[in-house]
Amino acid sequence: MTLLEHLDELRKRLFKAVLAYLIALGACWVVSERLVGFIVQPIRDHLFEGSDIVFIHVSEAFMIYMKSAALTAIFVAAPLIFYQLWAFIAPALYKNERRWVFPFLLFSTLFFVGGGAFGYYVATPIAASWLLNLGSEFTAQITLRSAFSFQSTLILGMGAVFEMPILIFFLARIGVVTPAFLMRNFRYAVLVIALLSAVITPTGDMMTMAVFAVPMILLYLLGVGVAAISGRSRR
Repeated sequence: MTLLEHLDELRKRLFKAVLAYLIALGACWVVSERLVGFIVQPIRDHLFEGSDIVFIHVSEAFMIYMKSAALTAIFVAAPLIFYQLWAFIAPALYKNERRWVFPFLLFSTLFFVGGGAFGYYVATPIAASWLLNLGSEFTAQITLRSAFSFQSTLILGMGAVFEMPILIFFLARIGVVTPAFLMRNFRYAVLVIALLSAVITPTGDMMTMAVFAVPMILLYLLGVGVAAISGRSRR
């Protein structure tokens, strides 16, 4: 394929991915009110008696409804989006490697959704409990916007983080990295992970950073292990 043909193929795949996302967005908008309540519930569970989540702008609730539908639609449309990604890169793969389409879709989706679930059920309760307890002598009135922003950052961030083993696996398969190289530079990987945790955490506190960093380190090691097993099986 020429450069223009690659660009045309990329345009088609992006169009299909965006279309799948918009369809999912429309479906999620129908139940957006329930989605908002569900998304912010882990934060509400850790508020003290007399505290609640409030909104202070006229349009704030509407915007959060839209954002909740947009957030959920990413996870709903994830399999189709990953398929379009695969379909774009598949022509560059060997014939036997193109048969990985089902494992790629399955594990990419499972890791992404699993990361979002980890952010919702594990990371948010830990971070919210820690941060809210710091202000236990005050009455908390958390705005809907801040609660949703905090929660959505953790959910999306963990979803992206959980894709690390998939990324490492493919980089190892195409020869960009090797398990030995990854382990030899493990300390530098930990440093990069710590910096990334500081960037993507909503508040930048040490507890929330640790909630991001520890799973990232474990996922890095998991990716190294999968790459090593895959390399032996290929030989």
